[in-house]
Formats: sequence, C-alpha cells, structure tokens
Amino acid sequence: MASRPLVRRKPRDSLPADDPQLCRLNTMTSSRSKLLPDIGFMTVVESTEHGFFGGYLVLNHTGRPLEFHCTAPVRPNRAQEILYGPTLKPYLIGEQIGQTLWSQTKNPPSVICTDMPEILHVRQFSKCPIALLKTNSTAAAAEPSSSVSSSSRLDPPHPDTNAPMGISLCTFHTGDYTLSVAESYREDEAVVQEQYRLLGDGFDLFEPFDRIHHAIQEAQQQ
Repeated sequence: MASRPLVRRKPRDSLPADDPQLCRLNTMTSSRSKLLPDIGFMTVVESTEHGFFGGYLVLNHTGRPLEFHCTAPVRPNRAQEILYGPTLKPYLIGEQIGQTLWSQTKNPPSVICTDMPEILHVRQFSKCPIALLKTNSTAAAAEPSSSVSSSSRLDPPHPDTNAPMGISLCTFHTGDYTLSVAESYREDEAVVQEQYRLLGDGFDLFEPFDRIHHAIQEAQQQ
C-alpha cells in the first residue's frame, strides 16, 4: 500500500520552463506577492474502480494555479482493510497520500485548505497551517443560532464530534466560512483568519476542489 510515484501536471496555459516570458512573469509577481498569500488545496478522491487518488493545487491570491500534483491510485487490499480497521483512512489519506503530496510542493503556501478531515493528519509533517472547510455560513445564516459578523467567532473553540480519529478540532468562523484546525495546532486559527482577510471576501474557497476533481478525472482517462 506504499504511495506510488506522483503524476505532475502543469496547467494547460502555463509557459515552458525555459520560456523567457515565464522568468519575467515570476519576477513581476514575486515582488508584488510577498505580502499576499498563496493558498493550497488538498483532497482525496475515491474511485470504486481504481482506488484513492490524491490531488494538491496551489493558487496565488488571484486564483491562478502555481502548481498541481496528483498521485497514482492507491488501493488497499482486503487484508489491509481488516487489519487497519477504522485507522485505515487516517493512515492512507493523511500519512500516505497527503504526506506524499506535501513533499512534492515547490511553492509552500501560506495555508492549506482541505475538504477531507483525514488530511489534517498532514499537519504533523508540515509547518504550514491546514484548515478543514466545513460549511459556508452564508447558507447557515438563515438559522437563528448562526448569526455571525465577518471574521468573528461565535463561541470559544470546542471539540468536534466529527473530527478524524486521533484529532480534536477547534472550529471557528471567518468571512462566510466555518473552518476547523487541529486543537493541537490551535494557533493556526489566527494565521488562517489573517490570510483570508488578505485574500478578500471574493475568493471562493470551495471552487478549487472542483478543479482538482476534474483534473484527477482527466488523469484517470489518460
């Protein structure tokens, strides 16, 4: 069940590495983007036919891709499913696929967002804060108990019953989103809040996961 080699794919509109325009582009953006965050998005897609695919996309503050990685499929056998039991997904997704994806990054982001609770296990291998996207609080605003001002907390951090095995969650609100970080890295909340403030409210944190899913589907076809 060891991780297999990564398939690295450049965005279709990217320039060749030796293209002088790319060098100029990097020079221009690097000087302007020092104070603006790059955001990573990491998830895992399960295919009944092939197994688990990991995908990792890094975007700059405008939403343009800086890099993308996806793994070859990883499929545990029946014996592994039995022996690992409920620890299989945290190990497979967090410590195998997630750690492998993180090790390939060339542009360490300011924050990594994920829609998979198990990806929070990657935090032990990374200096980069990892936040679990849970809901869009705009939709929840219709509920009487969910009224919240932008970038403010409804209540103190509290354990989450939906936390992945071995991790307690600190849940908070920023902008239109409800997010969680691992309780053992609760200082990540302040970083996530600040980086989202720099991005601005127009940045959709859920949309990049659609890009990853479509890119993985294309990789499967190829």
